[in-house]
Amino acid sequence: MAKKPETATRIADNKKAAFNYFFEERLEAGIVLEGWEVKSLREGKVQLTEGYVVVRGGELFLIGLQIHPLHTASTHISPDKVRTKKLLLHKEQIKRLTAKVEQKGYTLVPINLHWKSGKVKCEIALAKGKAEHDKRDTIKDREGKREVERAMKVHSR
Repeated sequence: MAKKPETATRIADNKKAAFNYFFEERLEAGIVLEGWEVKSLREGKVQLTEGYVVVRGGELFLIGLQIHPLHTASTHISPDKVRTKKLLLHKEQIKRLTAKVEQKGYTLVPINLHWKSGKVKCEIALAKGKAEHDKRDTIKDREGKREVERAMKVHSR
């Protein structure tokens, strides 16, 4: 029996990041979670838009990711919805990213959370901030595409 190719199932996207940053490089990192957090992710109770990645002591940490606890969470734990989560990457990758982040204008931002082989993965990007005129260009391009799609839809009827 042939094995099906695995598809990554999206949990949450950070659409705000694509609007505010140019992505130079993308990486997939593992993320250290507690049991109640995984259950909440399965229910889709997560917000990624305020998240950012920092380097501390040669390790990467995801700050600002909000995972809202379920009402049915266990009583013997006290869930913290904004707990700092550790990201898992190879040492060489972390060193390379640290060197690039120390350059002016570069930062690490989370792009999305997804399932891969039953594990939660976080896609992060080495990003450079957009200027205000770049953001206006992004809006203009998006509206132009919408106009073309509307015209094509009306024309195809």
